[in-house]
Amino acid sequence: MSPTHTRKGGRLYRDYISQSVMKRGTSACPIRQVPAAEIERIVIDQIRSLLQTPEVIVQTWRAARKTSKDLAESEVRAALLEFEPLWNELFPAEQARIVELLVERVDLQSDGIDLRLRVEGLTSLCSELRGGAGAHQEAA
Repeated sequence: MSPTHTRKGGRLYRDYISQSVMKRGTSACPIRQVPAAEIERIVIDQIRSLLQTPEVIVQTWRAARKTSKDLAESEVRAALLEFEPLWNELFPAEQARIVELLVERVDLQSDGIDLRLRVEGLTSLCSELRGGAGAHQEAA
């Protein structure tokens, strides 16, 4: 799905349009258009859930150890769990940057959503969270 902006009655609306619809017409996909706020809320909820799963934590830890050999799995877990309370404090532009960093692809179907994350994005986010936590602790 690709983001689009339309104006109606002086108001700006943000939606996601199916790429199939854009390429082959409105009959190509049962889901033609979804309000941007709705799909973004679903994606963020999925990211929050995925960041807390043991599989994602271990995969992120293994990827991060390629550059930080002394990194403990507990540090990665703590950093990823810090995502939840920090999210609502971020400016919308920073939230958008993080989503772009983490999300490789979103496929929306009539029976659900398939979200593919970037492991390197998780590693980068984990590093940022660890750096932010360390700086916060030093300031205290």
